[in-house]
Amino acid sequence: MWPGEKQNETGVVTEQMNCRVYGNGISEMKVDPEKDAKSWEGFKECMANVTKAIPAEKHKTTLLFLGATAGMRLLHMQDEQRSNAILESLREYLLSLPFIFHNASIITGQAEGLYGWITVNYLEGNLLEKNTWNSYLHPTGEKTAGSMDLGGASTQIAFEAQDNLTGPDYMYVKLYGYSYNVYTHSYLCYGKNEADKRVLDKIIQESSDPTYIPNPCYPEGYTTTMNASDIYDTECTTKPNDYNPDKQLLLVGTGDSDKCRSIVKTIFDFENCSSAQCSFNGVEQPPVTGEYMAYAGFFYTARAIGMDGKSDFDQFNASCRNFCHTNWTVLKEENKEKNISDRYLRTYCFASHYVFTLLAEGYKFDKETWKNMNFQKEVKKTSIGWSLGYMLKMSNMIPSEVKVILPLTDPVFAGLIFLFSALTIITVVLVFIFIIRTCY
Repeated sequence: MWPGEKQNETGVVTEQMNCRVYGNGISEMKVDPEKDAKSWEGFKECMANVTKAIPAEKHKTTLLFLGATAGMRLLHMQDEQRSNAILESLREYLLSLPFIFHNASIITGQAEGLYGWITVNYLEGNLLEKNTWNSYLHPTGEKTAGSMDLGGASTQIAFEAQDNLTGPDYMYVKLYGYSYNVYTHSYLCYGKNEADKRVLDKIIQESSDPTYIPNPCYPEGYTTTMNASDIYDTECTTKPNDYNPDKQLLLVGTGDSDKCRSIVKTIFDFENCSSAQCSFNGVEQPPVTGEYMAYAGFFYTARAIGMDGKSDFDQFNASCRNFCHTNWTVLKEENKEKNISDRYLRTYCFASHYVFTLLAEGYKFDKETWKNMNFQKEVKKTSIGWSLGYMLKMSNMIPSEVKVILPLTDPVFAGLIFLFSALTIITVVLVFIFIIRTCY
C-alpha cells in the first residue's frame, strides 16, 4: 500500500504497508475447496488490514489494482477457463470493497520486467530527485540500474540499453520527460519453483527405483516423500509415459554440490545463438553493464548462503558448495535466526547453483561485473518488486512529460556567482560611504 500525492505533477510515493497473503497463490484456486477457503481467508484478512490502514475519508479516492504474474500466465496456457473463473471471482470481491477498483488482469512477462525496472530506479532516485528549493529535477549524470527479479514461475531481467538497439525485447518508455530504451525479457518456467521441478524431473529420470531416489541437490540427512503430481502438474515439466499423479517418490539427500550443479546446467541451452550475444535458449541480450539490483528469490537465495548485499564472484560460488556440503541437522541449526522453514531450506542447495548458473553463464556476469550486483529485499524501507512500478504506471503517478527544473550549467552558475559578488562589493562600498558622510 502506497499513499501518493503529486508535487509539480510528479508522483511522490512511500510504502506504508506490505501485506503478505498466506496460503496458496491464486493460480491454485478452483481445485480444492478446502485450500480455496484458506487462500480466501488470508486474502480477505490482508484486505481488511489495508482497509483499516487507509483513512475512511480517503477510501473513495483510493485506486485499487490486481496484477497477476507468471503463475497465472502458466495456468492460462494450461486451463484458460479456470484462470478466467479465478480472475472473475477476484473482481467480484474487489468490487465490493470501498475503493476505486480498476481491474484484475494477467500482466505479460515483458511488462513485469519493465515494472520491476521502474520500481528499482524510482526508489534509487535515478529518475528524479528533489533539490534544495523543493523542486524536482533530473539527477545530473545519474545512470539507471538494472533490475533482476526471481519469482516462483518466471525470472526477469531489465536494464537500459543503447538507443540504437531495437527488437522484440526492447521497450521504449518515457518517464518525467526523459526517454529510456529498456531491454526486458522474462523467462517463463525459469522461476525458482518451476526450475526446481525441472531439476527434480532430471533427478527422477536418472533413478530406476522410485522408492529410493538419491538427490544431490538436497542436503545429506534430509529425506522427503512427494507425489509425482507435485513435480509434473505444470506446463513446465514433461510428464513421463508412465505418469501417475499419485505415485509416491522418496527422495534422499546426498549433498553432492558438483553433481547438483551439472544437473542444474542441463535445463539451460547455452549453445544455440543466432545473435551477436545471447543469454540462453537462443535469447538475444546485450552485455550487462553498470549497477544491478537482484531481489525477490535472488535475495532470499543469497541470504540463505550468507551472500546477500554485495558479494564476490568466487566467494558466492564457494558458498554454494559449502551450503550443499553441510548436513541437514547443521543447516537447520545455523539458519534458526533467519527463520527459514524446512520447505524452503531444503531447496537452497539447488537454488544457489541455479542462481549462480543463471547469472554467470546465462546473463554473463563475470568477476568484475558481479561486483556491481546487489542482492536486496528493500530500498529505503520499501519492498522491491514489480508491483510498485505497475501501480505507478497504471495510476499515472509517473507522467511521460513533466515541467522539470534542470540543474544550472557551469557557465550560468559562474555568472551568477560573479553577479552576486559584484553586488555584494557595491553594497559594502555604498554602506562605507554612507557611514563616512554620517560621521563627518
